[in-house]
Amino acid sequence: MTTTIRPRDRDAVIQSLRAGVVPRTGQHLVQVGRTREIETLLTDIERIADGGSAFRVVVGEYGAGKTFFLNLVRAVGMEKKLVVASADLNPDRRLHASGGQARSLYAELMRNLSTRTKPEGGALSGIVEKFIATAKTEAKASGQTTEAVLRQKLDHLTELVNGYDFADVIAAYCRGFEEGNEQLKSDAVRWLRGEFSTKTDAKQALGVRTIVDDAAVYDQLKLMARFVRLAGFSGLLVSLDELVNLYKLANTQARNANYEQILRILNDSLQGTAVGLGFVLGGTPEFLLDTRRGLYSYPALQSRLAQNTFASGGLVDFSGPVVRLSSLTPEDFYVLLQKIRHVNASGDPVKYLLPDQGIYSFMEHCSKRIGDTYFRTPRTTITAFINLLAVLEQNAGTTWQELLGGLEVLPDNGATGDQVVEAEGDDEFASFKM
Repeated sequence: MTTTIRPRDRDAVIQSLRAGVVPRTGQHLVQVGRTREIETLLTDIERIADGGSAFRVVVGEYGAGKTFFLNLVRAVGMEKKLVVASADLNPDRRLHASGGQARSLYAELMRNLSTRTKPEGGALSGIVEKFIATAKTEAKASGQTTEAVLRQKLDHLTELVNGYDFADVIAAYCRGFEEGNEQLKSDAVRWLRGEFSTKTDAKQALGVRTIVDDAAVYDQLKLMARFVRLAGFSGLLVSLDELVNLYKLANTQARNANYEQILRILNDSLQGTAVGLGFVLGGTPEFLLDTRRGLYSYPALQSRLAQNTFASGGLVDFSGPVVRLSSLTPEDFYVLLQKIRHVNASGDPVKYLLPDQGIYSFMEHCSKRIGDTYFRTPRTTITAFINLLAVLEQNAGTTWQELLGGLEVLPDNGATGDQVVEAEGDDEFASFKM
């Protein structure tokens, strides 16, 4: 039986891929290959749900599918009842800083906090209210006050840095919830999101003496991981992409301070001292391997992230902290293009704009023009394929044989990072030229 794909899902996938970006929803519709890598991250997710910790660096070339893979892991994590926080690093968002950039990264993670029922982010208030609802139910059953039960449950957090103030903020939200005080609830959420910039403001609003500042970001994530478990979730998965921005930092001291923070997270994760907390970091091979500016420039990280010397000549080892995304094979890529054709037709084979022979001819065409790059870093080729379908759809009477016979695929320009090569001239068939 043919399953129809909703127009909203179809458009979300096709428009994103055409623009060269990763769709936020519907990744499962076009996922192919990389079974072992997904199984590896699934094992990590199960370990986090069991109260353990995990740390992975996902490495792949520009356009090879890192962000797509991270989004897929994010979706799987939510299905497994994890809370997922995701953010991209940039010059204003870093793991370690003294000018507010680390707090900015934390605030972005909290804004993007997602659960299965709220996959688009903004789930923080819902998580706190779920925790309060659980406390209310227990208080009713035991005859205690809600705040007393709340304090007992939050007592587990007080052994961690800022744990007492974290408990006070949650209690303040509970008071605001029961009294209908929206301002108090709003202030509590602002504190939890790291949006207070001075301790004076936090003390006036909530009576607490600390705020989430640059130095406390990782400790706050450990607190949040414990808290979401108390609220009935399995744990917290933190997904950070574009770590190449740390590699690009010109200041050696700032770069090493960020690598020091990664080392701290790695040590905590591998030693099992973080509870229900996992990290997945996405970066390019240069970010990892460059011995002058990459993670390998920091000796303690190089020894921990070094590749297994026995895993060579086609042998693999997925138990280490680094997951190297394998290239898609031509067979995988053929299946991928079939799936894109299927999504473009809203799941109806009758509406296919291109036969299987047309897909094969398109791949042959790409192979002749740009070699193996077309399936190893597939972003530009996928964009070109969707452009081909768009022209076939909007120009009745045009055949794919005509288009593939007279068009040349431009290669992906890896040197410019994530930019997609644009067409010369103003032809609507964007990633091709006549």
